[in-house]
Amino acid sequence: MNLVLQNVWWALVLIGVMILIHELGHYWAARFFDVKVETFSFGFGPRLFGFKKGETDFRIAAIFFGGYVKMAGEQPGDETANDPRGFLAKPRWQRLIIAFAGPAMNIVLAVAIITGLFMVRFPKVPSVPSPMVGYVVADSAAAKAGIKEGDRIVQIEDTANPTWDDIAMKEMASAGHPLSVWIQRGNERKHVTVTPVLEPKTGVGVAGWGEENKVEVASAPADKPAAKGGLEQGDILTSVNGQPIYSTQKILDAIAQSGGKMLQISYLRNGHTGTASITPVMSNGDGGPDRWVIGAFLSPRFELVSLSFPQAVVESVRYNAKSATLIYQFLRGIVERRMSPKSLEGPIGIARLSGAAARQGPSAYLDLTAMVSLNLAIFNLLPIPILDGGVILLLLVEMFMRRDLSLKVKETVFKLGFVFLMAVLYNDISKLAG
Repeated sequence: MNLVLQNVWWALVLIGVMILIHELGHYWAARFFDVKVETFSFGFGPRLFGFKKGETDFRIAAIFFGGYVKMAGEQPGDETANDPRGFLAKPRWQRLIIAFAGPAMNIVLAVAIITGLFMVRFPKVPSVPSPMVGYVVADSAAAKAGIKEGDRIVQIEDTANPTWDDIAMKEMASAGHPLSVWIQRGNERKHVTVTPVLEPKTGVGVAGWGEENKVEVASAPADKPAAKGGLEQGDILTSVNGQPIYSTQKILDAIAQSGGKMLQISYLRNGHTGTASITPVMSNGDGGPDRWVIGAFLSPRFELVSLSFPQAVVESVRYNAKSATLIYQFLRGIVERRMSPKSLEGPIGIARLSGAAARQGPSAYLDLTAMVSLNLAIFNLLPIPILDGGVILLLLVEMFMRRDLSLKVKETVFKLGFVFLMAVLYNDISKLAG
């Protein structure tokens, strides 16, 4: 229960920031064009408390997951529909900017957060062209295709010299669809076909391979087996029971299959090699199933990035542009039925991710905040009724037709939008229920 409360708390903080920034975009744009703003609400439903400043009621409402800015004359049937300062009284191009301002602020927030993180040595996993395969799951799609540890992926589909991000995106968006893959094995170049399988819980394609990377001990509490056996934070793990380690999953599998028997783990520390004898213990500390652990947090060795402000801005824009492309490919995969809608995260999923990120530290939480902000911007720009993208689409249609759509058509469109949002929430609940 304590874990659930933590998740809810950190989700409220994260979503609260998203709502505030998003609605401030609409509010500032509306005020810039002299549109009367009647209500600025944090949340939906009954008003709990707030204050009135000028002509605007700033309020906190009962249902926190959301918010809105209520402008005068926003709907044709409103009492203030004929107000010269009403939303509908303004030119369509001004209304379009007001609708776009909310998502635009979320994009600005994402860029600002990542800029700040890059300026304070934000850790990121280096991704190099034509990555090496460091791990292959037994009986997986990759294994059946003949992929082996140490193979270098030089092309996947039409993408030559791919990064691991490129490979992961192709994999996730291609459940049940064969992927043409070229690998380099020593001096030999081979062509194989990998067909990812749909992972029911997440709704994405899985090939069963992993990138080669150095495995680092991110933390090793003194009272746990890893530290007692001689491992320290910053150690680079090189082998377990004589088997080379090329990925975190490799050693996690060795621990899981140990049966509690002692493991001989070799490591590299400050240029010197050493060996630690560690006996795994059984643990279910996170409420999950019982499993063997050594009491250390293992992660790929991070490349620390420290940039000046101008460089950080450039890299942040590039990073967010790449993320936006991945989001678009996710959505395209869902539309083309190559991915399941279960790959989408709604409010419940965001709550779970928020709590986990907060427990990892400020950098992880801020990184998640930037990701959610960018996702919210793109999601809101989709041409779906009730979202900002739906409003923008209707305005573009009216600008093309040079006349307003009928009230009946608009009401039908917004009802469809409400059904869509309920479907997203149902998808979220169904994932939680397994």
